[in-house]
Amino acid sequence: MARIKGGLNAKKKHKRVLKLAKGYRGARSKQYRIAKQSVMRALASAYVGRKERKRQFRQLWIARINAAARLNGLSYSRFMYGLKLAGVDINRKMLSEMAVNDAEGFKTLAELAKSKVA
Repeated sequence: MARIKGGLNAKKKHKRVLKLAKGYRGARSKQYRIAKQSVMRALASAYVGRKERKRQFRQLWIARINAAARLNGLSYSRFMYGLKLAGVDINRKMLSEMAVNDAEGFKTLAELAKSKVA
């Protein structure tokens, strides 16, 4: 039986990696070996970045809630504790949206939290 060489599969693999490396500078987009290393690192960084983005958004929401709570005479932790005691179950994303766009609604929540904590 004749030996089958892997030329077609290698070409497919190389094309796939070089397509992912499109837009990279210099040898990173032209030479397979270097492109493969760059693509592997880029994909790993992208995975880490998706996890990090969630942390950064939560950090932003908390900063916004804290700023708005302090305008209403509460710290972030006392505000959240007051909401928990009051049985208000709103996530931080929605609370930060209220803090930015609906100051009156946030003020009512702050008053509710203040009455429950005190």
